[in-house]
Formats: sequence, structure tokens, C-alpha cells
Amino acid sequence: MKIISWNTNGLRATAKQGNLMPLLEKYNPDILCLQETKVEETQLPEEIRNIKEYYSYFLHSRERKGYSGVAIYTKEKPKEVFYGMGIKKLDTEGRLLGAKFDNFTIITGYFPNGGAGPHRLKYKLEFYVAFLKFILKLRKNGENVIFCGDINTAHEAIDLARPKENEENTGFLPIERAWIDKVVKNNFVDTFRKFYPGLIGAYTYWDQKTRARDRNVGWRLDYFFADKKIIDKIKGTGMLSDYYGSDHCPIWLEIE
Repeated sequence: MKIISWNTNGLRATAKQGNLMPLLEKYNPDILCLQETKVEETQLPEEIRNIKEYYSYFLHSRERKGYSGVAIYTKEKPKEVFYGMGIKKLDTEGRLLGAKFDNFTIITGYFPNGGAGPHRLKYKLEFYVAFLKFILKLRKNGENVIFCGDINTAHEAIDLARPKENEENTGFLPIERAWIDKVVKNNFVDTFRKFYPGLIGAYTYWDQKTRARDRNVGWRLDYFFADKKIIDKIKGTGMLSDYYGSDHCPIWLEIE
């Protein structure tokens, strides 16, 4: 089974520019998880809302139009779909969508950016804490959790091109990185680092304004984390670095 995760930075634009369907046609994922869709389901054209062979599920921000949002397309119908964590304050921005299958639960998340002032960093950290509690509860209920998406933090110095210059910037703050440490300590595995522990220059996001992608001055902000219990089922993972259509590239995971 192949899963692809992608921050589209606007699903309508991605589809209109002809960058969504070729991804499905070329890579044929069983599940496609999207983030930062910036759209309500009713605003999508029918051919994107209901793609042949896929069940589709969407969540949008109820606070601001054209902001945040996540989606899941899946060939197999889930046993259950959940929208958010059940915490009103943290669910209104439409950042979390999950689907439960027989052998695992997949969650697509567009985690908050800590920029735009201290209140947003506080919100981001609050979201992080609640999310870890949420997936630990799912584990306690016997579910094998895989979560993917734009976590909006580079974990280690090798996960961004310019770590020294960004030590005091959100996305690489010690307090943000410490949360990922905690996720790992709770036996969730960063699948990319399992397969490529010391690889440098592997990024998923590049600033568009400075044409950073041309120079590969990027950040690894997009991840697949899997419960350690099922890590032997993960057969491969990677980045589709040459696939364009967003300021992020798609990432993929193969699971037995």
C-alpha cells in the first residue's frame, strides 16, 4: 500500500494548474493525504471532489475562508473517519483529519505555524501537546497510528539548510524541536530518518519568494511518523523532490 502526503498550498490552484491528477496517475497512491487545502468541499469542481476510484473526505477552517484545511482520498473505504481531536479551540481551523482501517489509523495534519506573534507560538505548542495525548489515547485503544503532514518544525540541524541562522526562528526553536523529541520517546518513528539516518540536503519545503528551491535552501517540515509496533511493516519512504505545484513537495510511504 502506498500513501502520499502533500501540502498543496491551495488545492483549487493545484488542481487548476494541472498538478493534482498527474500525481495520482503517475504514482497511483492507495491513500492521498493533503494539507493546507484552503478550500471548502463545495468550492471544488466535481472532478476533484469525487475522483474516480477514491473515497474523499475534507475538512476546512470554520474561522477563516481560504485558510488551513486538510483532505484524504482513499481507494479503500475507512471503517471510520474523524474530524479533529474533539477540542473545540484546536479544531476550528480545520487542521486534522483521520481515517481508521483494519490494520492502522492514518491521520493527516496541518500543524500550526508559530509565526505572527507569541500568541501563535503558544497556540502551536498547545496543539502539539493535545495531539500527542490524542494519538497516545488511540494507541491505548489498540490502534496502530501513522500520522503525516506538515508539522511546521525541522527536527534536527540536518533537517534544514541553514540551522545556525534559524535558531531563534519559529520552525526551529528548541521548544518546538523538543516536542518532536517527545514524540520519538513515545515510540513514534520518523520513518524518513529510519531509512536515511544521516542524509543531508533532503528537504520538503522551500521559500518561493527567494526561489530557494533552485538552490535547495530548504526545510524538512513534512513527515510520516509510524507507531514503533508496525515499523517492520514500513517497506520504504521518500520525497518526490522533483514534483512541483506547491512550495512543498509530496512525500511517500509504502506499508505492507
